[in-house]
Amino acid sequence: MSIFEDVSAQMKSAMKARDAERLKALRGIRAGFITAMKEDGADSLNDEACLNVLRRVAKQRRDSIDSYQQAGRADLAAEEQAELDVIETFLPALADDAQTRQWVEEAIAATGASSMREMGRVMGQVMKDHKGQVDGNRTRAIVQELLS
Repeated sequence: MSIFEDVSAQMKSAMKARDAERLKALRGIRAGFITAMKEDGADSLNDEACLNVLRRVAKQRRDSIDSYQQAGRADLAAEEQAELDVIETFLPALADDAQTRQWVEEAIAATGASSMREMGRVMGQVMKDHKGQVDGNRTRAIVQELLS
């Protein structure tokens, strides 16, 4: 079953279970899918396109959580966190610190980077080779640590 079909099926079961929070998150995901379909003029989305939409929506939720927490709105941050938890169930797990560190070390060796000025090349190499498998912020922190 594709991610698009899985989201639709889970929406139906959330409606039947009267799970309003989960249903709200699933509707948001599906709206993102439909928007992407309209932009491409496609009838459906493959799993890769769905994952791109999910990553974008998850990033929006994380940004919203940060903004709400800075504004002292814990109630709205909690709502966004609940939606983010649902979104993350559809995303593949990201690499842990040890695996990310190994990939960064390989990229440093491949690019010959030796200073912080070459951080962009290392980041580009890691993100290109392991797209969707690494967290950009975690990768950036490890690159900075190894190159400084």
